[in-house]
Amino acid sequence: MQQLTVFMDIESSRSYMDELYSHDGARVVEALVTLKNTVIGSNRQKGSVIQQGIVPRLLQLMADETLDPNIRLEATITVGSLAKGTAENVAALVEQGTATVLVELLKTVPVESKLAEAVLCALRSVFLHPPAPVAALPADMRLLTRLTQIAREASPTARACVVRILSIWCGSPLEQEALCASGACAAVAAMLHNGRGSPPPARALPALDLLAAMCFENASVSQVAMNTRHNDRAIPELLTYLVSRDKPLPVAMGAARCLTYIHRADALTADDSRVVFGALPCLARLCTKEMPEEIRATAAETLAYLAEVDTSLQRLAAISNHLMSSLADIVNCNSAAAKQGAFKCFASLGANDEDIRKRIIETHGLMVHIVNGMNNPEPAVRLAAVRCLHSLSRSVQQLRTTFQDHAVWRPLMQLLSDSPETELLTVGSSTLCNLLLEFSPAKEPMLDQGAVEMLCNLTKRPEAALRLNGIWALMNMAFQAEQKVKQRILSCLGTEQMFRLLSDADTRVIMKTLGLLRNLLSTRQHIDAIMSEYSSQVMQAVIVVLEGSYPAEVKEQALCILGNLGDGEKAKDLIMANEDVLRKLVDYLAHPESKLQEAALFVAGNLVWRGEAGAAARQARLASLGVLRALQLLRARRDPHLHDKVKTALAQFNEFT
Repeated sequence: MQQLTVFMDIESSRSYMDELYSHDGARVVEALVTLKNTVIGSNRQKGSVIQQGIVPRLLQLMADETLDPNIRLEATITVGSLAKGTAENVAALVEQGTATVLVELLKTVPVESKLAEAVLCALRSVFLHPPAPVAALPADMRLLTRLTQIAREASPTARACVVRILSIWCGSPLEQEALCASGACAAVAAMLHNGRGSPPPARALPALDLLAAMCFENASVSQVAMNTRHNDRAIPELLTYLVSRDKPLPVAMGAARCLTYIHRADALTADDSRVVFGALPCLARLCTKEMPEEIRATAAETLAYLAEVDTSLQRLAAISNHLMSSLADIVNCNSAAAKQGAFKCFASLGANDEDIRKRIIETHGLMVHIVNGMNNPEPAVRLAAVRCLHSLSRSVQQLRTTFQDHAVWRPLMQLLSDSPETELLTVGSSTLCNLLLEFSPAKEPMLDQGAVEMLCNLTKRPEAALRLNGIWALMNMAFQAEQKVKQRILSCLGTEQMFRLLSDADTRVIMKTLGLLRNLLSTRQHIDAIMSEYSSQVMQAVIVVLEGSYPAEVKEQALCILGNLGDGEKAKDLIMANEDVLRKLVDYLAHPESKLQEAALFVAGNLVWRGEAGAAARQARLASLGVLRALQLLRARRDPHLHDKVKTALAQFNEFT
């Protein structure tokens, strides 16, 4: 039946299709009008025409400057109609070079002509179908200047079209800077200005979208926007006017989003009235139950971004317009975008303040929604739910109570075991770091579910953030852990991987690896048991760091590991047998960095502690290598920060003091 229908379409249209190739201009125009009327409103007819191979002829008619302007106009309108079809229709048009031909036409057609408007309408339809063919529009300054001229001077339809196209095209700093240089900020200001009234939404919304795309995470463009004026009104003033309650909801939403992006690009401070009394209360109002679900979803996500890094804005938002209950209601919405926005907003609000976290968690049923969110079929919802969980997991009190009551570790572990995307794995493993703190009741069941193996695998990932989270979580797991847990970590991680991590390009990874070693080598019994099996590897790791060109904080961790070893009964002998380490100890007692002197004092104090077997022999050996002399020099310096520790260490020496 499908084949027969297409055949009938072809047969019925054969006559006027053939006329498209006529040398008689009037017959071509008539055929174009017939074709245009045929495809309007019918995706089936659009598809049929595209399948018949008519598009190349239409593009040829559009581009031929020698033809009657009416032919070019009707051909362009017809292409624009085809571009309003299905995604498959648009993909076929793009594949045949439609976007490129339309962009080339914009370089030559008169700005005020009907043809320019038809070209822009067609190109807008093509761009509105993702993925937009952005490569067809080069960052050519002459072309962009022409387009911004259209945005300032052409018909309302042409202006709206060009701004919508540019807002979709503007996806990186290169495009942002190019548009800014071509005068796009001035064009936006002109479109947002409307004398004493408000610009119509059809004009304002594309302009707001373009401004948001240009300012997103771009400090220089945002600063230009701050200083751009139209009829003595700067863009921030125009935006603040548009966020008021009497403006159409999409316009207020768009203006608040622009103010948010300008703030996050550091062009507006967190205490600026346009943020505190403009963007923030507008977004909180747009989250309330009375608003359409789509607006609420966008408002929640934008508010999350606005308050993400500033504690004062988080606190202000938390008390604005019953926001907590509004967000709790948004989580109940059906759409994935709404759930995602609400989870993100909760995550931002609870990022830094314990009281806000407590209020969030006390919101009725929220933890159940978070657990359900981690099982949501939509990846974006799962990621937002984990972000929310990560923010709330910074609360010690909640780790011990609410998190345990809802066993949040179980869906999280399942989620991280299912080969998730890197971003989800990063946020999820950051949450694991908190869940594995020593006071968390989730620690034991997570061990049973294979947390050690999962985290060791993370340390082998190419992404530095994942290696950091893996080793950090292992460090937390090893703190005050049972010996069997420590042995399991060492066995799974392996000494080869340990050395790889100690030579990592990211200093934070090295720090946490040394922190893991330090936690493993705590408690006298554990120290001796581990060193009996891994002594050479541990000593080698410490020497590598002490002799290497590492920052002071890294060397401090290595010295602290030696200090822990000095507390072991048998491990002391390993240090005393290594003259290189002992000479390093003398060097660090005289180091200009106070933190390294203090760490070296910790080592020396444990090695010379009287009353333990072999203390006298160790003291004599250390004195002969210069440790006693170094301590005496430290005492002579009378450093108030180190005075008590030096005095305690010297007091351990018997006949030498």
